[in-house]
Amino acid sequence: MNVACAEETYTWIAACQVEDAAENGGVCVKFGEEQIALFYFTRRQEWYATQNQCPHKQQMALSRGMIGTLGDQPKVACPFHKKTFSLETGACLNGDCGSIKTYPVRVEDGLVYIGFTN
Repeated sequence: MNVACAEETYTWIAACQVEDAAENGGVCVKFGEEQIALFYFTRRQEWYATQNQCPHKQQMALSRGMIGTLGDQPKVACPFHKKTFSLETGACLNGDCGSIKTYPVRVEDGLVYIGFTN
């Protein structure tokens, strides 16, 4: 589970039930006008959420990307051009295509919540 900064306040939105999420993969969650990529990394027992749009070619595709690690850093690779991004910080790990937005995630009573900054 991602840890949120103590100074920030979040609105927590129920994204899905735990069993609805793909193991070691992602799903797209739409919240208002935003598309969020939600990932369940089962090997690490961790959840991550990022923007779904890859900044490299502006495609809504990250939820269909492959997750893995670079060293100990959890990452997602865009399924089209293999640009990789840290699931923790959003930094681009192979190039200069910019970073992606990340969101805190928490799981309670079988539901997965994504935090949005107030």
